[in-house]
Amino acid sequence: MNTPSASRPHLFGVLAGLALSAGLVLAALVFASAWTRIAESQVINVTGSARKNIRSDLVVWRASFSADAPALLEAQQKLRADSAKVAAFLAARGIDGFTASAVQIRELTAKQRNQDDDTVTSVRVGYRLSQSIEVHSAEVERVPRLASDSGELLQQGVAFVSDGFEFIYTKAGDAKVEMMAEATKDARSRAEQIATQGGRTIKELRNAKMGVVQINPLYSSSTSWEGNNDTTSLDKTITATIGATFAMR
Repeated sequence: MNTPSASRPHLFGVLAGLALSAGLVLAALVFASAWTRIAESQVINVTGSARKNIRSDLVVWRASFSADAPALLEAQQKLRADSAKVAAFLAARGIDGFTASAVQIRELTAKQRNQDDDTVTSVRVGYRLSQSIEVHSAEVERVPRLASDSGELLQQGVAFVSDGFEFIYTKAGDAKVEMMAEATKDARSRAEQIATQGGRTIKELRNAKMGVVQINPLYSSSTSWEGNNDTTSLDKTITATIGATFAMR
């Protein structure tokens, strides 16, 4: 007959065996889970890019003219006459529409010395009235040539000054979407090339982060954190980048 003291070692052995078995099962499960996570976390990070040359489809020309006269009414009359000459100049070159700013008025002064006490004071000698115009046109090559033709207005007595041009690509929004798609394709192509060299294949796209789109003068590679948007050149280059993470098998 077994005594209580004799059965205790047997009970401890059973419990120890059960604990060992449970520990082995738990370890196997943890190992399998860890291995699955490791296998699933095998990814590759690449950067894709795309470039496209474009031509601006809108030009904005800004210019101004002014008229000086001793009296305000005389200056107004002269500016009105000059405005008509400017409109005729543009209409003769096929530009019927333009916007004009409000007339700016500035007093013209000169220094005058008082012979009695030898003091110097400023006295009004006239008025200068000025007005700015803005031309918007799709004729991006022809309109800039008007700046050189504007010498004709100077010959007519108009103090006309060209303030420069802005060249704008109005389809930039659509182009950015297209460029991001191309950059994503480039990223996948790069990832596939790298994975193939290591005997792996690419699975699904895990993550993608769009970079800042840069619009620069042709052949320029300038970058900025907020993204360049060049308006100084007729021909431009759009560059888009994207950082992508792909899973591998």
